[in-house]
Amino acid sequence: MPKKKNFPLRIDPKLYDILQSWAKDEFRSVNSHVEFLLREAAKKSGRLPKSEDKK
Repeated sequence: MPKKKNFPLRIDPKLYDILQSWAKDEFRSVNSHVEFLLREAAKKSGRLPKSEDKK
């Protein structure tokens, strides 16, 4: 598995609280939930290559 890229993310505290609660409901960390949401958005927009679709 390739190493994941790190980057700082500045986010509104209210939005972070929403993400944190949502991630908890889905049994994920905030980081992995944000990655999940971004991956789903990339799939929906047709921007995720088929080889990445299964992850």
